[in-house]
Amino acid sequence: MPEEKQKDATAGEFDRREFFVKLGLGSLGIAAAGTAVFAYQFMSPNVLYEPSPIVNAGRPEGYALDSVTLDVNSGIYLIRSKEGFFALSAVCTHLGCLTTWKPELGIIACPCHGSKFRREGEKIEGPAPKPLPWLRTWISDEGDLMVDRSTVIRPMEFVRV
Repeated sequence: MPEEKQKDATAGEFDRREFFVKLGLGSLGIAAAGTAVFAYQFMSPNVLYEPSPIVNAGRPEGYALDSVTLDVNSGIYLIRSKEGFFALSAVCTHLGCLTTWKPELGIIACPCHGSKFRREGEKIEGPAPKPLPWLRTWISDEGDLMVDRSTVIRPMEFVRV
């Protein structure tokens, strides 16, 4: 009888062996859950959602003659000259900074390292190794100016309206 009383007294308490068994099973459960999460991330596709390289620049009538318009969101200059429209990349060819149009000087300048370009993209001075690239520009079927940021063309190809 004394053994039964001792078992009844310790029945509500945790046995050391049971504690370590439950601790081990809990640890394995957490490790299995972590493995499942990482396996799910590994199996799911990693897709980069980038904006389209084709930019709708609007109606040609919205641009004044001899104007230089910077579209900060797409990183392009849309320039209307007497020969027609053309687009330049606004990204400096030195280290990729966004350039700015200086109308008082009539140049495009890089604020990072001092490169300067003519309105046609030709390099005037600075560390930039190349001129600003000309981008493919055309008129859509709806009459809007379209610019393809991914297609570089040779200079002096104008879109006439």
